[in-house]
Amino acid sequence: MSTVALESWDVVVIGAGPAALRAAIACADAGTSPLIIDGSGIGSASGASPIGGIAASIDEMDSSSHREDTVSAGGESTDKIAAARLCGQAVPTLAELERWGLVLRRREGGLPHTVRAPGHSVARLAGCGDSTVREVTRILEEQAIKRGIQRWADTLPIQLATDNHQVRGVVTLNILTGEINPIQAKAVILATDGHQGLWTTPNEGAGTGTVLALRAGITLRGMEFTPKHPLTLRGCDIHIPIDVLGSGGRIRRENGEDVGPEEVIDGESCILDLRGLDSEASPWFSQTSSVVSDRLGLDISRDVIPITAGVAYTTGGTPCDEFGRVTFEGHTSEGLPANLWFTGLYSAGRSSNSGTHGEGPLPGNILLEDLVTGKAAGNHASEWSRGAQFGGLAPLSGSCKEAEERIAEMSNKAGLSVGQFASRLSSLMRSANPSESSSRQSALASIGEMMDAGIRISDESPVMNTEIVTAIRLDGLASVAHSILGSG
Repeated sequence: MSTVALESWDVVVIGAGPAALRAAIACADAGTSPLIIDGSGIGSASGASPIGGIAASIDEMDSSSHREDTVSAGGESTDKIAAARLCGQAVPTLAELERWGLVLRRREGGLPHTVRAPGHSVARLAGCGDSTVREVTRILEEQAIKRGIQRWADTLPIQLATDNHQVRGVVTLNILTGEINPIQAKAVILATDGHQGLWTTPNEGAGTGTVLALRAGITLRGMEFTPKHPLTLRGCDIHIPIDVLGSGGRIRRENGEDVGPEEVIDGESCILDLRGLDSEASPWFSQTSSVVSDRLGLDISRDVIPITAGVAYTTGGTPCDEFGRVTFEGHTSEGLPANLWFTGLYSAGRSSNSGTHGEGPLPGNILLEDLVTGKAAGNHASEWSRGAQFGGLAPLSGSCKEAEERIAEMSNKAGLSVGQFASRLSSLMRSANPSESSSRQSALASIGEMMDAGIRISDESPVMNTEIVTAIRLDGLASVAHSILGSG
């Protein structure tokens, strides 16, 4: 594979979804021209699972109750200061989206319509029905285009270039040409999807930002917690937004008894009954109706839907502070232990872990955190990069060589095929019980054996080789799986 000319940017944002777009917009508004890179095309993130709306204290005097509900949902491991910071930004964040053109579901009088979702003490979940993620992504993409933000699609980031705990750039694979592209940067913002693809396929979430941080030597945080979404269609890993439970939807045991999401998460056999969905709400959940009909052949107005608990998103990732700066445990110049900044490196959304969610997130806080942390990281990265210097070619050259060697190893005709590796990895993660030492150690050993065997690429052409892309993502996910099971 050939290496192309060096590109240099003040800030590189890695990702395609709301967190990445919001970070890039914040950079641009603060006076820096960022570059967005992602392995898919423009608009790809709009197809993310519609797990829920945005939680905001629209009808409350302040956000204190929202914070208390967040802490209650996350348990003792929740960072209360981070939770307060997130909840305090909810109403301004929603108002900003409205100013940019987001069409929210509304109530009589014109205020955004809110529903009471599980875990909330009051009605607080606002949005656009089952189109919230799609519409928010569309609005943010429009804002990015208006600001002239450059974006490289079909560009897969495969390695950070670092030097003495400072980021110097990123090495990418041009999926269309097969070329390795080094990009010099003063700051890099990791804002990709989560690693939920571990339990299904890499296309559902490859956790690219988390993988990049892990390979740079950063110890991940919160990996022992894997939240489950209770409204997952049984047998096909399609997720229904939690908002339906505030609009007439009900979870029931198969004998008809009403239950809550906890019973689904605990493994009970349950169904989702949307036959009593509010008439006013039905148009806002037309996507749900279509998906259920297409995949299961069921009519939500007449039939009940078999559901299970699935992994729709993840909350573990790179440890970061309120500005999105990635931190690691080190020592001050006086030799005292301290959390230090991995200089120039930021994270947001599903790539980050600020401690806000603890053991599990409150419904409506996932998309909210994407937006709030994306903005914070973009603001700080823009300001910091103005006074920073580029790090030179040496770190990038070394990282390029490592990336080329890793990809070359996949073409040596040894190891597991892409399909075999993917199937075994997802099977191990679905069957492993991290809370049981014997199960965890067995899965760790199996994943270690798979990583030692490696992944075999059969397509030798570097041009538009999607097999290489999947192999790179699987290789990264295996490392994340090892981190998850090792943290149990």
